Amino acid sequence: MDDGPVYYAWMDTKDLLATIDAEIATLQQARNLLVGGKGKTLATSFTFGHKPRKKRILSAEAREKIAAAQRKRWAAQKAAKKK
Repeated sequence: MDDGPVYYAWMDTKDLLATIDAEIATLQQARNLLVGGKGKTLATSFTFGHKPRKKRILSAEAREKIAAAQRKRWAAQKAAKKK
């Protein structure tokens, strides 16, 4: 922005208020650029060319196979612990 701190001691009230209003306007413009139109931040508004993935839904059969495999792993861990 500026080259250093602004000293307001020599300014009259009218000039001081005008300077503060100008700084507020600059900050509001910067904020609007970061926030965007829908309240999202700049970082979250980019999609980087990718569409969001659809939620993957497993069938009951697939869930049962996964659960059986996990139970088998737990049983193997339990058996190894007893030895």
